[in-house]
Amino acid sequence: MDEPRIKVYGSATEITVAANAAGLRGLAERLVSLADPELRGGYHEHLESGINLEDGSISLILERDDTL
Repeated sequence: MDEPRIKVYGSATEITVAANAAGLRGLAERLVSLADPELRGGYHEHLESGINLEDGSISLILERDDTL
């Protein structure tokens, strides 16, 4: 299996999240985790360039917001 690779980039009007198949599965798993009924609004995860994201990516925060 390939190593997950995710890149996030964008402009003032749109954001692109590009990933290989393993990266997309990893993002999907993170999103499913945020939907866990035992978690509550405000729980979030930070994804950072060079750590969880490809170098040159902009930071990404995945947040659960139960007021939406």
